[in-house]
Amino acid sequence: MTEMIADDIRRLEEQERLLRFGRFSPDDAWLLGNRVREVALARGAGVAIDISFRDRTLFHSALPGTTTDNVEWIRRKRNTVLRLWSASYLVGRRLALSGRDQMEARNLSYADFSVHGGSFPIIVGDLGCIGAVSVSGVPERIDHAIVADAIASFLKVDLGESRLPE
Repeated sequence: MTEMIADDIRRLEEQERLLRFGRFSPDDAWLLGNRVREVALARGAGVAIDISFRDRTLFHSALPGTTTDNVEWIRRKRNTVLRLWSASYLVGRRLALSGRDQMEARNLSYADFSVHGGSFPIIVGDLGCIGAVSVSGVPERIDHAIVADAIASFLKVDLGESRLPE
């Protein structure tokens, strides 16, 4: 089990290295949001989708099968990304490997943060993390894969070996 988690961490760290933006605008959010939606629909995944800068929502869509609870999960996952500048799933996998929970390790309240998969940082050059792309509605590993695959497609990046097996 520890080996599997360590392998996930290696892959997720590589994804974060590969999936960086040269620039990111509200128009990019619209295009990327639609790409995320296409990936989710192709997989038959009923998810809510959110792309936000730190101060505002740029794209939001809720596919059939979602509930208001998915929006709450997105908020908590996004908060994790914006605070730690790392994918929510990577944070969760690192904590799983350490055997510590989010409160103990990072002082992340359960009411405001989630270390479940599905939110990925929008990292732009030297600016760092300016926002997050998030989904919620299916198991966390699939939530994460939908976002990572959509960003990779948008950026025309081949994830290769860094892609997580589902």
